[in-house]
Amino acid sequence: MGQYITTHDFYHSYTDEPHATRRKEMLKKYPEIKQLMGHDWHMAVQVVLTVLIQIIVSILVRDSSWLQLTFIAYVIGGTINHTLSLALHELTHNLAFGHSRPMANRLLGFFANLPLGVPASITFKKYHLDHHRFQGDEVYDTDVPTRLEVFLFSTRPGKFVFLLIMPLLYSFRPMFIFPKPIHLLEIVNLLIILAFDVTMWYLFGGKTLSYFFLSTALGLSLHPISGHFIAEHYVFKEGYETYSYYGPLNSITYNVGYHNEHHDFPYIPGRNLPKLRKIAPEYYENLPHYSSWTKVLYDFVMNDNVGPWARVVRPTKIGRVPVVSQQEYEKQMKSVVKEAHQE
Repeated sequence: MGQYITTHDFYHSYTDEPHATRRKEMLKKYPEIKQLMGHDWHMAVQVVLTVLIQIIVSILVRDSSWLQLTFIAYVIGGTINHTLSLALHELTHNLAFGHSRPMANRLLGFFANLPLGVPASITFKKYHLDHHRFQGDEVYDTDVPTRLEVFLFSTRPGKFVFLLIMPLLYSFRPMFIFPKPIHLLEIVNLLIILAFDVTMWYLFGGKTLSYFFLSTALGLSLHPISGHFIAEHYVFKEGYETYSYYGPLNSITYNVGYHNEHHDFPYIPGRNLPKLRKIAPEYYENLPHYSSWTKVLYDFVMNDNVGPWARVVRPTKIGRVPVVSQQEYEKQMKSVVKEAHQE
């Protein structure tokens, strides 16, 4: 991956991120990997069923006490809403209906977004693709914490608070680091969510609506599935900046735990990522990985050598490399997948 100069906060790298290089090498050695690219319609079925279950649960708990409501929102709602947020991640890469049908992916994203209570689908897409194209870039990669976060949340109590407020940090950090113009579809996303929220409140009451908000706030903060936020790119072993998780929660999270595999081939749907690892085991078996997201959260707080600063950063490419628009990126990905299936 190259040589590091370690500072008191971030790990500074002056080499390119490792995934593009590994991708070229793997495709040359295993051209059959191209057959894994494309889309997976099964995830659309999973999204629809998950949304319907969450709506049904929200109606059933409308007469519960606040204590019961909070407990159910954490155990059931938090799990469901976090899986829906990961569905949005898959849809960001057009993995439900393919790059030839981006609007179908966006529409499913609007639907998956409903139980979250707040608009996220389009805004997440707007920033997440930069995370793949410019991993570790000090400006473009808004997945990297700010220096203010490092200053505020570097003690053990601070890291615990960092985990508690992760939904807020992930929501507002991009707007401060790298603000972008509001997209028309973001307004559409907002109006759809507002209409859904008002309808649920009018028909079933305030507790039903509160259930959605609590499910999102609790499910994306100190929750077992939230271990993936830390596990993916926080440096627990120097020299490695992306880590995979091979555990049971992959079964309900679209295999997001296969994160090295995902960054190597972001146009392979989660359903096929285990097949990728099986085809090319030598590229993944020797990389550090996890079997428990809960332990990752515990270690993040208790390990004094790990914190918000434990990220690999690179000098920004602003002014040197043009930013590719989302439309152009999707066009490129469509071309890549099409060429892969023609070979």
